Parts: sequence; structure tokens; C-alpha cells
Amino acid sequence: MNLPELCIRRPVMTVLLTVASMFFGALAYFKLPVSELPNVDFPTIQVTANLPGGSPETMASSVATPLEGQFSTIPGLETMTSNSAFGTTQITMQFALSRDIDAAAQDVQTAIAAAARRLPPELPAPPTLRKVNPADFPIFFISMSSSTLPMSTVAEYAETQLAQRLSTVSGVAQVSVFGSQKFAVRVRVNPDRLAQLGIGIDEVQSAIANGNVNKPTGSIDGARQNLSVRSDGQLKNASAYGPLIALYRNGAPVRLGDIAEITDSVENTRVASWFNGERSIVLAIQRQPGTNVIETVGRIRALLPSFQEKVPESIQMRVMYDRSVTIEEGVDDVKFTLALAGVLVVLVIFLFLRNLSATLIPSIALPISVGITFGLMYFFGHSIDNLSLLALTLAVGFVVDDAIVMLENIVRHMEEGMEPLQAALVGSKEIGFTIMSMTLSLVAVFIPVLFMPGIVGRLLNEFAIVICCAILASAVVSLTVTPMMASRFLRPPQEEKHGWLYNMMERFFDAMRDAYDATLSWTLRHQAVVLVVFLGTIGGSVYLFGMVQKGFLPSGDSGRLIAFTEGGQDVSFQAMSKLQQAVADIIIQDPNVESVNSTVGVGGSRPSGNSGQIFIKLKPSHERALKPDQIVQQLRGKAEAPRRVISEHLLAADAAGRKHVHHRGTQAVAKRAAQAGPVNPSALLCLKPDNPLRKAALAIARSWQFDTLYTFIILLNAIVMGLTDPLDGADLRPLGEALAGV
Repeated sequence: MNLPELCIRRPVMTVLLTVASMFFGALAYFKLPVSELPNVDFPTIQVTANLPGGSPETMASSVATPLEGQFSTIPGLETMTSNSAFGTTQITMQFALSRDIDAAAQDVQTAIAAAARRLPPELPAPPTLRKVNPADFPIFFISMSSSTLPMSTVAEYAETQLAQRLSTVSGVAQVSVFGSQKFAVRVRVNPDRLAQLGIGIDEVQSAIANGNVNKPTGSIDGARQNLSVRSDGQLKNASAYGPLIALYRNGAPVRLGDIAEITDSVENTRVASWFNGERSIVLAIQRQPGTNVIETVGRIRALLPSFQEKVPESIQMRVMYDRSVTIEEGVDDVKFTLALAGVLVVLVIFLFLRNLSATLIPSIALPISVGITFGLMYFFGHSIDNLSLLALTLAVGFVVDDAIVMLENIVRHMEEGMEPLQAALVGSKEIGFTIMSMTLSLVAVFIPVLFMPGIVGRLLNEFAIVICCAILASAVVSLTVTPMMASRFLRPPQEEKHGWLYNMMERFFDAMRDAYDATLSWTLRHQAVVLVVFLGTIGGSVYLFGMVQKGFLPSGDSGRLIAFTEGGQDVSFQAMSKLQQAVADIIIQDPNVESVNSTVGVGGSRPSGNSGQIFIKLKPSHERALKPDQIVQQLRGKAEAPRRVISEHLLAADAAGRKHVHHRGTQAVAKRAAQAGPVNPSALLCLKPDNPLRKAALAIARSWQFDTLYTFIILLNAIVMGLTDPLDGADLRPLGEALAGV
């Protein structure tokens, strides 16, 4: 007894197994994680070392080089990049995809220990490592700001309370802080005062460390009880540091406030973040691999109202970006496409069979096969994402093929006079091997994709497994459920009565058959013409394949854009911040943009203080007319507007014969520009609006019809870098004096 015969003679068993498979498939469907793409972990490790006060050259030579020498001996290392900035070094290592990330982390830790003897002894802490996934973008952004409280207070609530609470939420892997402003006391020592008193800077440092301690002070034992002695020696703010005695000179105490300016500040003054132009602290939340993005975001949102009640009312907490919205929309679109494809397949089957019972038998194979596939997806640890649902959508046509072949062979025997039960037994036995060969041939097509190496293979592995599971499930259903249902629900052809609709469609199909017969006869009589058309089609396909644009993945609409900015190597943090905000102001004015988060300074993927990052949240797709690629080109054009203004002036100068004005001020600017001397036009942005030097520069900018000082300074920077000559007819003597005085 073969498998189809067993199912035909045991219909109750077949139904129970089918219902059980559907039940477990539905249960697995609701437990499957939801994400945008399959979970692909890149074995990447990032090592960070900090040396306060170290120049980029010092960090590269004394910190990065010894570490790189040890890391290069680790097996499986494919790429290693190093970024050294002021006081910090970041080394990013990416290993082969087959390398276990935990084992690689142990090798990296061993290499750090081996390089410790060659590192500077001034390092405040050993280099640290963390496992990162470059493809894992944060799923949720929260912005916290206040118009009345200092940013250090906002950072206290954001980092020590909200970030720690969010880290405990199920599904959250890490909470990163952008624009951190932790409270700190800054001591700016007066060098003239130190020289006058003969005090070294190291003595001041030791005095501050010795005067700000928190050490155990023991206990007092009595006859009946023991008391712990508590002595709080920590200094909390700037006012507490002022009376601190730094040291004695000539028998008199020298207090810290006498030799230094002490202010309440933050740990890092060279990092800042803005949300829609307002200074803010931004929390970026990343999910754990394999977790459901939508459920994780739901837990985060449920936590926010209770936390909002605990913070002061002056602190505004806003959701800056929710990745689950676009993921849910994208997955819903693919689900609709999958359902629509199933409905169309059923309609096509009904169109050709024109029999309700005959249509129902192969159609029921579709939901059963998809349900079994969901159960197998859960078993293999896959997720519901765009690629897995795409595989199911493509498999819809394959799923019903086997059932249709089985049904057609059974109906053929019924037309020859057999009873439905006998026709099902004979037909299923005849066609069983054919269905297995069809199924295995389809699965064989995706075997190369299943074992494809590299990143593409990791990404398409889930796609290949899902579509193979769906095809194999359809084969099982067509060999079990389909013949069982055919033996019970099909009626002999002679018992069926056809109406006018059936007869009309039959005449239509007969006409199609006759048309095909005519075209086939013509092609057989003109074989040479058909061969030429065939070869031309192949040649045209090869040509068009070369013309089609190619890429790793098609560009989608995730509702977000990321821009990176970079200033000159000598740009100050204040100037970089203002230039960064100027770019952010241009972006936020775009009608397609909903919000903008701008961050500048060292942190995350920004290795140096002259770099910045702008996160752009777009409006919902139904509220904007442009696609993300078009918005990128539009924003890029707006950001290039100042450069175009410069080009227009240069073209005008070329038309005038490029006659350079020989004013003394212009020559001074050009000379300093050629020598790359101390002239830094961006320094004008650091001056207050009422500063005479800034007013002079603004007057010159307006005389040349520049809208803002920012635009004019871009031109000046081009002169300084030697990219262009001074403008014709420009009296830059006041500006030369201004630059010399800044």
C-alpha cells in the first residue's frame, strides 16, 4: 500500500493530520519574529582605546599601531580599519562569515592583553571591545530636550534612568546615547598665576585628586553596638572646589579658586545633538537578533507614559523615529500580495475547470502548504520578512501545480468510466512518481542559492529554504489530501449538467485551441524565420541585461535618510556646530522632511570632531510626492546651492577676463590662502553677532549679494584652500584685517 492509497482508505486519519498541521502552522505564524530582512549577523568587533589629550598622530602611532600588529595575527580576519582622533582610537575588525563571533572576541581580548605592554602607561583604562552588527540599524529613537533645564540635567534623566530602564525591556539589546552631556566640573588653570607662585600643573592635578575622595573610614565598636563611620569627601559642584587648598606657599594656603576658573560644565564639550534645531539628548535603541521588532517597539511605547510622569514637565520627550511602522507597512503589503496571488490562482483554476468541487480540491492545497511552511520556518529559526514572504508569493504557483496534475489524471480515469474511488486509487498510483520528480527538479533549482557563500548567500539562504519547504509541502499535500478529497467529492462527468456559461466558455477555449493550431502550423512551415527571431531575442536579452542597472538590493522606502558631513581638519567645534546646523536648517525646510536629528563630534561612526551625522525622517509616503532617491538628489542640490553661488561669481569673473584686483587686503588674503596659514574664515562664525569683525564680514557679504554669512564664508574657505582666486573688484581689506584679528 503506497502513501496515496493509505490516505484514500483512511480519510479520518488524513483529515486529522491535515488539521494538526494547519494548527501548528498557525501557532508558529504568530510566534515568528517580524523584521524587514532576514537576520544576518556580520562577525564584527570594535575596539576602543582612550587617551585624554592625545593628538591623532600620537593615538595612531602609540595606541593603534601596537593593537593592529596583534590583531593582524588573528585567524579569520578579513578587514581591519582604524580611526584615530583627538584622545580616542577605534579599530573595527570584520571576520569571515564562517567565524564564530564569540571565539573571535576571545582572540581579540587575548591580543589586547598581549599588546598591553606596548601601550602607553598613561591609558586610564585598558582598551575595550564590543561586538557590533553594521547591518543592525536602531529600531526606535527618542529625543529629550528642555528649554529651561541645563542639558546635564536632561542627560541625567536620559542616561541613568530611561536608558537603563529601556535596557531591561525584553528584546532590547543596546541603548546608545547621542549628544551625551554628563555633568562635570571644569578647572581652567591660570598659567600666569601658576608661574608666579611656582606651582606645577601636576601639583594641581594631585591636589584635586586628593581632595575629592570617597574611601572607607572604618567603624567604631562600643559595648553594645557597632557604628559605621561615613565621611563624604566627594565634591559635587564648582562652588565646592573653590575653597579646596591646592598646596601651601610660604606657609600660606593656596586655594584652587585663587589659581583657576572653576565652572559647572559637562564631561565632553565637543559633542552635541539637535532635534529640529533644538538642543537635545537622543536615545537609539537596538533590538536583539531574532526578536520581533513590532512586539519590542510595543513594549517600549508602553513604558514611555509611565516614565514621562516621573520626569519634570519642562523635559519634552518625543518619539523621533519608529522603525516598526515601515516594517509593518512593508510586511502588510507583501501579505496582501500573497493573498491576492492565492485568490488569482484559485480564479484561474475555476476559469479552466468550471467546476466548484474540482476547483476546491487543488485550491485547498494552497493554505495547507503555506501553513506547513510556517511551521518549518519556525523550526529553522526564520522570521516573517520581505524575502520569506516573497518566497511564499513565488511558491503559490508551484504549490497548486502538483495538485492540478494529480486531479487531472484522476478526472481522466473518471471520464473513461471509473468510479471516483477507483479512479483516485489508479490515478494517484500512476502520477505519484511524476509529482515527486517535478518537486525534486524544482527544489534542485534553488540548491545553488541555498549553498551560496558570502553576504548574498546569507541573505538569500532563508529565501531558498522557505521556497523549498513550500514546494516539498505541496508535494506531500498532493499525494495525501488531494487524492483523498478527489475520491470523496468528485462526480462522474456524465452526472454533471452544464449551463449556457459553461458552453460559451467551452466555445471560447475551442477558438483559442484553433488559433494556437494555426500559429503552430505557420511556425513549422517557416522554421528559418522562427530561428532568426529566436536568436534575435537571445541577443536582445543579453544587450538589455547589460543596460539594466544593477545593485545589491532594490532601493526601498524606509522613511529615513542618513547624511554625513565633514569639515576641515583644523575646524573648531563651535564652527563645525554652526555649519552643521546651517545644513540641517536647509534640510528641515524641505516639504518632504518631517524631522531632522543633527549630531556632531566624536561618537558612534564618527571618528573625529570635524565630522557630523544628520538623521532625516521623511513624511509618510502618502503625504509626499517624491521617492527617497529623488529626495536625496533634491537635498543634495540644495546643499550645493552655496557652491553654485560661488560658481556663478567665478563665471562672471572669467567673463570679465579674470582681472584680479591688486588691493593690499586681497593680496594678503590670497597670500595666506596659498600658504595655508592661520587664516580661518570659519572662525568668524564663532564671534558674537555684535562683534565688529563679524559685522564687517557680514557687510562685505551683503555688498556682494550673499544671503547669509555662511554662504560667503564657503567662498572664503575656497580661497583659503586655493580652489579659486579672489573675486574681481572686491575690496577685501576690512576682511583681511578681520581675519588677522580673529
